[in-house]
Amino acid sequence: MCGINGIFFFKNSNLNLEKKIKKMNAIISHRGRDNDSIFLEKNIALGHRRLSILDLSEAGNQPFFSKDKRYAIVYNGEIYNFLEIKKELKEFDFHTNTDTELVLNAFQKWGKESLQKFNGMFAFAIWDNLKKEIFIARDRIGIKPIYYFRDEEKIIFSSEIRGILSTELVPRKLNKKILNDYLIYQTIHAPETFVKNIFVLKASHFIFASDKKFLIQNYWDILKNYNRKINASYEDTKNKVRLNLTKSVERRMISDVDFGAFLSGGIDSSIIVALMSSISNKKINTFNVSFDEKKFSESHYAKIIGKKFNTNHTEIKLKEKDFLELLPSALESMDFPTGDGLNTYVVSKFTKAKGISVALSGLGGDELFAGYPIFRQILNLEKYKYLKKMPFFIKNFFSNILKLVKPSISSEKISEILLLENWNFENIYPISRKIFSDAKSHKILNDNNLEENFIRNFLLKNNKFSILPKLSQISFAEINTYLQNILLRDSDQMGMAHTLEIRVPFLDHKLIEYVFGISDDFKFPHTPKKLLTDSFENLIPKEIINRQKMGFVLPYEKWLKNEIFDFANSKIINLSKQGFFNEKSIKNLWKSFLKNDKRVSWSRVWHLIVFQNILEKNKIS
Repeated sequence: MCGINGIFFFKNSNLNLEKKIKKMNAIISHRGRDNDSIFLEKNIALGHRRLSILDLSEAGNQPFFSKDKRYAIVYNGEIYNFLEIKKELKEFDFHTNTDTELVLNAFQKWGKESLQKFNGMFAFAIWDNLKKEIFIARDRIGIKPIYYFRDEEKIIFSSEIRGILSTELVPRKLNKKILNDYLIYQTIHAPETFVKNIFVLKASHFIFASDKKFLIQNYWDILKNYNRKINASYEDTKNKVRLNLTKSVERRMISDVDFGAFLSGGIDSSIIVALMSSISNKKINTFNVSFDEKKFSESHYAKIIGKKFNTNHTEIKLKEKDFLELLPSALESMDFPTGDGLNTYVVSKFTKAKGISVALSGLGGDELFAGYPIFRQILNLEKYKYLKKMPFFIKNFFSNILKLVKPSISSEKISEILLLENWNFENIYPISRKIFSDAKSHKILNDNNLEENFIRNFLLKNNKFSILPKLSQISFAEINTYLQNILLRDSDQMGMAHTLEIRVPFLDHKLIEYVFGISDDFKFPHTPKKLLTDSFENLIPKEIINRQKMGFVLPYEKWLKNEIFDFANSKIINLSKQGFFNEKSIKNLWKSFLKNDKRVSWSRVWHLIVFQNILEKNKIS
């Protein structure tokens, strides 16, 4: 796990590229403190910050070069099946045990088709000194990030937006296209970012760039690759799920440094720890961060798993003030605005402090095996489809009554769904993930030329997802929106803030391809994640399987009204004066929150505060 940077001028440049690339490396130093190296040649500069995971020797430092010096690579990530691929590259003499060398050799042999071979998380760039062309690629699920800026004379790329901004070659201007997207979804969906003309390379895409061409292309599509097996029995399906996930965990335990696991005590993390313990002949290091207050704590369940599998378990019991004290440094670590992420920041900090450089996480289990309430909610809407046939004035009447009698965010969403002309998935799902309705968004934003709803447009563009089973359709939407653009982004930026690599076994593409083809009857016959828990029913205790699902809840509402009021209030005032927001609407929203209006939760103001903080920190005009 590392940080990568690059500047490529299509023609020769008079700029001091050495100074620029060193500055880029310096600003992302937290991503890798084991080595800092650059490569320079006329119009190309590559930079790398290394976190050593495989082959800790200096031979694994980057930029890494092919034997004939034609190719240079900067690489971030892990290829879990690199030993298998290595057997197909017998014509190459390997001088290290790194997967970096394997990626470079595979590219020399297969070109872009090498991406089909890789099982892992990665973002890398390969410079071809003969063709004067650069190849940039990102993993299938979008676990590792890569951002880029391009104009008529150059391309600049980095693992972080602030790496690109540090060059001072990119105007620090706000990308106004994303305002509606961020306002209603608490995030910015790829390929857009908050900076104008800086983009994130989308998951499962690559770039070819030279002075004559710029090509972005997709190399993997779940809708073309998922397993269409129909007639498997429930027992066979459980066995396949167990086998696929076990292999995924096994792949992710390859490391030359100490590794561990985040253990919340929930189903997903408990299964990961159980599998790690069955695979390894050493004790597994497990970490649980919990509140001192029992009503928020999951430590009891984490202890059950730690004891059952005899792990080196570390419970990090923190008081509310401990989280509060870490909030400023977590905000400072953000490269991308997010309404969440503090919990990942905290557990990563204390895990790294124990000498751990790699941690496995249960992230992705809910999205893949129908664990969120949204799966049940959308399925339940099928029962009420008769309501859409009612005359509009009647639906509008009930909609207004609902919002009046039960004022809440939930009732607003139900009302919006009730008034839809078409109750199809493309219309219903985007509403389910909203923070604000479109109507409220339009009141808050001054610009009338707003971008249309991103998620709805995404689903319409990828309309072939309707061939999937219903629950897999929801998984498809969850993975491509919420997971990729919030959870994985938070996992990367908050983990790498402490130079900690986080691996996610549930997001192995082979497992995803299999699970997407499983029927709804198997996956969710009556309770969430039934297939997953049945597949591992003899491995984890019933107490874990049958426990009530808990989220890691931090008292943001209390903090905003008390401990961090001055900070939050100043950000809200500054945001209201930006010009693109309606000053009166922003201030009224903040006042409503402070007056405990049930329609204005802490999340509806916190992500605005974070957004303003990011703009100020990066000097975005």
